[in-house]
Amino acid sequence: MDIVHKIGRRKTAVARIYLSEGKGNITVNKKDYKSYFTTGTLQYKVQQPLMLTENLESYDIKVNVYGGGVTGQAEAIRLAITRALVSINEEHRAILKPEGLLTRDPRMVERKKFGQKKARKKFQFSKR
Repeated sequence: MDIVHKIGRRKTAVARIYLSEGKGNITVNKKDYKSYFTTGTLQYKVQQPLMLTENLESYDIKVNVYGGGVTGQAEAIRLAITRALVSINEEHRAILKPEGLLTRDPRMVERKKFGQKKARKKFQFSKR
């Protein structure tokens, strides 16, 4: 098996992953993923597709991620890993699709409107 390259996005975060056969090492921006994502929740999000398909120690994953915050980055990595696993073995789709891991989350930050403090702040009401 050669290297599988996939891209995942979430909000403004973009993750490019390179998945190859190995011992289960996950490297994010040249750091171990446990030192890059310090909380257990984010580490779980990165591992989730591998845990569901029981491939936790089957592949080495090298990740380049930029943009957004840490949560968006973790979810972008999760989407990219999910896409890579499905491209390797189509049977993984049946496991990952019901969990909602194949869906790209389309929600983005709404832009700020001119003359207002925030995006959704209502205009000043005046009866006259």
